[in-house]
Order: sequence, then structure tokens, then C-alpha cells
Amino acid sequence: MTYSFHAIRWLAFSLVVFSYGHAKASVRVTSVDCPSISMVSLDRAITFYTKVLDFHLVKMEDSSSSARLAPAMPPKATARTAKLSLGDECLDITEYSSPKGKPFPDDSRANDLWFEHIAIVVSNMNEAYERLKVAHVRFVSNIPQTLPVWNKEAGGISAFYFRDLDGHYLELIHFPSGKGQQKWQMPSKKTFLGIDHTAIAVSDTQRSIAFYRDKLHFRVAGSSENYGEEQEHLSGVFNAHVLITSLRAESGIGIELLDYVTPTSGRPIPSNLHVSDVARWQIPLEVSPGSSSVKKIDEFPNTHWIKVSDRDGTDREATWMNDPDGHLLELIRRGASMEPVKQ
Repeated sequence: MTYSFHAIRWLAFSLVVFSYGHAKASVRVTSVDCPSISMVSLDRAITFYTKVLDFHLVKMEDSSSSARLAPAMPPKATARTAKLSLGDECLDITEYSSPKGKPFPDDSRANDLWFEHIAIVVSNMNEAYERLKVAHVRFVSNIPQTLPVWNKEAGGISAFYFRDLDGHYLELIHFPSGKGQQKWQMPSKKTFLGIDHTAIAVSDTQRSIAFYRDKLHFRVAGSSENYGEEQEHLSGVFNAHVLITSLRAESGIGIELLDYVTPTSGRPIPSNLHVSDVARWQIPLEVSPGSSSVKKIDEFPNTHWIKVSDRDGTDREATWMNDPDGHLLELIRRGASMEPVKQ
């Protein structure tokens, strides 16, 4: 009996996703909070997200004195932050006035490891696509793509990649009946419904699962292998062949791992990519109060929890770290003793 290349590659992928041994987790993530990105102009970004994509402005604050961002900011940094909401989900956007961050690299591709996007769920893809065309948004996909029916996990899902005014990648996604979370199947008169997940490019699915599932207690919610002309036209990457793994915590949006089998030309995250740089995303992860100190996990370079108080008087502890490919994570622990969990 012989097997095609795709069948062999899928078998190996499945073994990684579903059979990789579980290590005892020292930090239990309970929720994925609002992703955070840097902007060139906060006012311009607010207009784009609220007028084109129907986000709502929740609040604005001076981040130079914000406990939410201060520990991760460069010394003497000044910035303004806005919290935007869409449905039940949210997005934090920040403009750094000092120091100014580097702009988004002009030659970025979807397979570069600094790639990250949020997937905005829509009730009607055609209506959403027309809204983008009227706004003269920068497209990545040529047109919305519907994934083929042979793809058991993703078949029938339609998606479209585009970029905001500062170059951040964004995705529109529509789930047909039987796909995605039940909340996305509810009837709605709104076109833009909420954020399903944030997607990140990774270099090694097995290594990323070992980190997110076995160290942070995410669960693998699904997986697929996407290739063919639909995936090429969606991502704008020629010969795109992607292993996709969906991760979920107990609540909040998901994290989706995008591992490009081909092409292999994706570039690593630069070591000098700072939180103020436009290409730098930050993913906040709420952890259980009893989670142990991160100094017990070798992969985490930042071992210090910082105790801060938000403006509403809520105490929390936070620490920042990179995942195996350099994506920036913020761990947040609220109302907890700093005593580590016994191993």
C-alpha cells in the first residue's frame, strides 16, 4: 500500500497534535484577554476600527501612567491607549509618542514568524467584503476564499486577509452551520460579530504545543492541514501549505498556530522587536490565582512577577515572556498570593 505525500504529512501532524505526551503544567491559563498592538496614530486607528469594522470605543487612557502597560514599556515612555470592543471581545491599541516604534516592515509576508492577526467573525462575508472595498482597505487575499469540502475540519469556512492602516494583518471569517463556536451561529443583524481567535505563525507545531498545552494548560480544540489554490489566494503566499492547530483556554478567544510546511522562507522575529514597534503584538493571558511562579519553567526568560494596581483599584500581578518563536505574552494573576504551587 502506498500513501501520498499529503497523507504521510497529515499522519505525522496528527500524531503530534493528539499523541504528544502531557507534562505537568506549572501555570494554568484560564482565559485569553484583549490582544494588544501598537499604532502609528491612535486617533486614525480608532476611526478605522470603529467606522470600517464596527468596533466600539470603550475607553482611552494615558499609558505612561497605566499599570496595565507600564512594566513592559521602555523607560520614560509616553503613550496613549484605547480599548475597543466588538461583541464580547476586545482589542487594545496603543500609540507610543516617546519612543516612537519602528513601522511595520513593508516586505512582510504571512509566513514570517512575526505574523499575527485577529480573526473577525462576520455574519455575511459579501457584505463585509463590500465594506472593505468601499473603504479602500489594503487587501492581502484577492477575494474571499471558501475552503474546499475535502478539508474535513475547515471545509466551508470562508475567510479573507487584509491589513489595517498601519500594516497589521486582519482576517474576516465566516463559519457555516456546524463549524466554529455556537455563538457564531446565532442570528444577528450585525455584519461584524466579534473576535474568534488570534493567529500566530510558528516554526514547529510540536514545540509550540509542548509550550502552550503542556506548560500553560491550553487544550487542542482542533487541527487542519490547508493547501491548494484557496490557501495561496487567502494568505498571498505562493505554494502555501499550512498546518493549523486551534488552542483554547477555559474562556476568551482562541490562539491559532500557523505552521508553514511550504514555503520555508518565513523569517524569524527580530531580536530587537520592541513593544512599541508596530509589528509587535502582545497576548494577555489570565492565569489561575494558584499558578506557581514562572521561574520554575525553564523556557520562560522573565521570572519576576510585578505587583501593580489598576486604576479601578484592582490588584494584579503580571509578568512578560516570549513563546518559543518570540511572540510576546503577558501573564496576569489577580487577587492571588505569590506563594508557588507545590510540585
